[in-house]
Amino acid sequence: MKATVYEEFGGPEVLHGGEIEAPHPGPGQIRVQVKAAGVNPMDWKIRHGWMQQMMKTEFPAVPGLEVAGVVDELGEGVGDFAVGDEVVGWGTAAYAEHALMTIAAKKPAGVSWNEAVAVPVAGETARRVLGELGLRSGETLLVLGAAGAVGSVAVQLAVALGATVVGTASEANHAYVRELGGTPVAYGKGQVERVRAAAPQGVDAVLDTAGKGDLPDAIEVRGGTTDRVVTIADMDAQKLGVPFSAGGTSKEQQRSDLAANLELAAGGALRLRVARTYGLDEAADAHRESEAGHARGKLVIVP
Repeated sequence: MKATVYEEFGGPEVLHGGEIEAPHPGPGQIRVQVKAAGVNPMDWKIRHGWMQQMMKTEFPAVPGLEVAGVVDELGEGVGDFAVGDEVVGWGTAAYAEHALMTIAAKKPAGVSWNEAVAVPVAGETARRVLGELGLRSGETLLVLGAAGAVGSVAVQLAVALGATVVGTASEANHAYVRELGGTPVAYGKGQVERVRAAAPQGVDAVLDTAGKGDLPDAIEVRGGTTDRVVTIADMDAQKLGVPFSAGGTSKEQQRSDLAANLELAAGGALRLRVARTYGLDEAADAHRESEAGHARGKLVIVP
């Protein structure tokens, strides 16, 4: 089958189109004909070799942890799905024509493949971190990187919860943040003053999805405390005493959150923006765009 392959760690240039053997599901797994694979920062962190202590990579390797597709083979003991089901969730080696899935939910008919594959990682992350922050109705949340894949979902979930949301974004994305229900402010020098002007009532919690070195500003708008400040992207968080949220919820919880987020998407309460799609032989360009950090929405690989 066709896939995106790499044989060594390195920059985006190590990625290329290739042919590999199609996988077959083991116990509890399903195989899908891939309709869309999501591009995530974890994909290029693995490609760089930065995650070796956590996730051992064997070459030749195929990127991709987020997938949507049609079930075409069932592993032993699978009773929740049937061949022909349209599903979305987490898998392995997703930049390919076929992939194995470990956690999945059925895709609602009204959600496109590209929109569906934007839900698993961003939706789970946003729900998890808002829970860690203990965000409540009536409070004010600052989202650093509000127009990105995770940030945009967090804005919507927080607004649905009854919170006021202020989000940093480039000027080009301010209208988008407003559409999601947030109040946009420009990032960069002077953003502390801009946030305070947008939220004179104060900021109760901060979610950093961007990892652009803005945690000192986040601490400042919180009145000098790291309490209720969380990042999912800044590797210097520990030095500042800020929690780095990297997951850890159970498979059952992930599956439940995924199904809930998909229903919100189907009902129009959760909007998902796809920035751009790429073919299997264009994955290097997708990774370059992802690493640059300015994509307006989800980047998707379409076999």
